[in-house]
Amino acid sequence: MNVLRLVPAVLLAAALAAGCAQSAPPRSVRAGADERSQALIDSGNVAYRAGEFEDAARRYASASVAKPDDPAAYYGLGMALAKLGRDDEARQAYAKARSLAGTAAADTSVHP
Repeated sequence: MNVLRLVPAVLLAAALAAGCAQSAPPRSVRAGADERSQALIDSGNVAYRAGEFEDAARRYASASVAKPDDPAAYYGLGMALAKLGRDDEARQAYAKARSLAGTAAADTSVHP
């Protein structure tokens, strides 16, 4: 089964999970998700640098499930998908990363 066919489903599942949340998870759960997501992104980066783009895409996609609001996971996914010639899916991942990065910047900006 081609893992990259699952990317749209993973993105949809992440969007649904984010939209269906009733309340914020406890801080310890969020910290665990942050650590897992970062470990998956780091692993994806290693695979990407080694030219293992299928593995990199799989790891970035997993990171996006672990922490759906992390733009780095979607950006890495976009890079790996682009290397695999999956340009439409890469554009979707880049757009999601850009959207999340804009949201994160707005959340942390200082208002006088």
